Amino acid sequence: MAVCSVSIVPVGTGSTSVSAYVARCHEILAEVEGIKYRLTPMATVIEGDLEIVLSTILRLHSVPFEKGAMRVLTTIMIDDRRDRELTMDGKISSVEEKLGG
Repeated sequence: MAVCSVSIVPVGTGSTSVSAYVARCHEILAEVEGIKYRLTPMATVIEGDLEIVLSTILRLHSVPFEKGAMRVLTTIMIDDRRDRELTMDGKISSVEEKLGG
């Protein structure tokens, strides 16, 4: 299982707002079986089988084009751990344990 962060930025739309694009991406995420996702202020984090996550990100990358953007910048960060299970919650818990002493 992988945990991925994705940020999709339409360029040259004439507006500084991206919330409509983010909302549409989250509508698509809600339709995908086998993944979990979480909206953050700067990106969306997706958890699941890497092949499913990557094919989903490809769909998300297309959203701004479907809404008229002519250029899209997509940044993907992949944490793919093979020695043990990896989850969004597990990553957060690990840090919180260290903060708590």
